Amino acid sequence: MRLLTFINGTTGADEVGLRFDSHVVSIAELAPELPTTLLGLLAGDHLPALAELAGTPEAAAEVDRAGIAVDAISYRPLIPRPGKTLCIGRNYAAHAAEGGADTPTFPEVFVRGATSFVAHQGEIVRPACSDKLDFEGEFAFVVGRAGRNISEADALDYVAGYTLFNDATLRDYQRKASQWTVGKNFDSTGAFGPELVTADELPPGLTGLTLRSHLNGEQMQIGRIDDLVFSVPRLIAILSEAMTLEPGDVVVTGTPSGVGYARTPPVFMKPGDVIEVEVEGLGRLTNTVRDDAER
Repeated sequence: MRLLTFINGTTGADEVGLRFDSHVVSIAELAPELPTTLLGLLAGDHLPALAELAGTPEAAAEVDRAGIAVDAISYRPLIPRPGKTLCIGRNYAAHAAEGGADTPTFPEVFVRGATSFVAHQGEIVRPACSDKLDFEGEFAFVVGRAGRNISEADALDYVAGYTLFNDATLRDYQRKASQWTVGKNFDSTGAFGPELVTADELPPGLTGLTLRSHLNGEQMQIGRIDDLVFSVPRLIAILSEAMTLEPGDVVVTGTPSGVGYARTPPVFMKPGDVIEVEVEGLGRLTNTVRDDAER
């Protein structure tokens, strides 16, 4: 299944949609008895029932009756307010090396807040205080079941699905202190979406796939997901040693080499740029860049 969060054009409220090829059906229309948010669907373990419903004649009829063309959707961040958004730094050895760092022996974890999120097709905002806005194409996984002290062998059973992320970073603010939180949390810098693709539609842990990012049509990053220092199962095992992972938690897994600050000369995003992140099977996350109105 492919699930997304979009804005209801009549009410202005967030809704969850189920994509059927070129059309989206609101879950509120298809199954009004189910929760109206993706977080609620995950917390209530409703995805199996929804998957069963998606293959019925009733679902096909709902597509014909009330389906919305994908091109007409106004997206929202996939989960506008997750319980936790955990991001992993330097999780590709080549990216660590391009920044002059050793390959980590333990995940470098930081968090992102919800006000930093921006939707697919939305605008990443370059703030007034900096022009060092860098791109970081990544994939993320979304937790589907609560768990603590999860073994690597069982870890993928806790993944509801996968999506894309652009961990756009203000490099000068990232380096103002040993902690990266401020540089990673400017408002409207973390692009998140477009869809949750359920785990059953993809290789386990996305093994064998490749992540790419393009700036204004030029490929900037490419990384084999098999080259992760800490794989999806390993991340789940390590993170769950410390904390309970809960349905709807998001783990953003790290970026490959090719980021802007490591280039000669450096390449930072500027107003009017188009940045795209893609992985086979997950589609493409596309955003434009604009200056903050206060600049």
